[in-house]
Amino acid sequence: MSACPCHPDRPYAACCGRLHAGAAAETAEALMRSRYSAYVRGERDYLLATWHPRTRPAELDLGDVGATRWLGLEVKRHALTGPDAATVEFVARCRSGGAPAVRLHEISRFVREDGRWYYLDGTFPAR
Repeated sequence: MSACPCHPDRPYAACCGRLHAGAAAETAEALMRSRYSAYVRGERDYLLATWHPRTRPAELDLGDVGATRWLGLEVKRHALTGPDAATVEFVARCRSGGAPAVRLHEISRFVREDGRWYYLDGTFPAR
């Protein structure tokens, strides 16, 4: 049984695996965690499918997935901002090749349509 990239104490199949298989995320935080796991696993189609059509790129280049080592995810805050809107603040850490580890600190916006959460966009707070 493999661990979930978003939370190493949880099995992948019971955590993000079920969302990657088509289940709807119950919260924006669950969707954000599943998207992090999709980046780790190189699941481009899932990332595009969970990106809101209004802001979704035509293509998504994940580069050499094997060259990037994802080191962890920390969810700092999850808040509903309306009945069908939410923000999730998180820090993801990764390392590419022999380069030093980097932190991706983002405040992501999500919207819910027809019972499904979608990633809308994000901002990067100043350090």
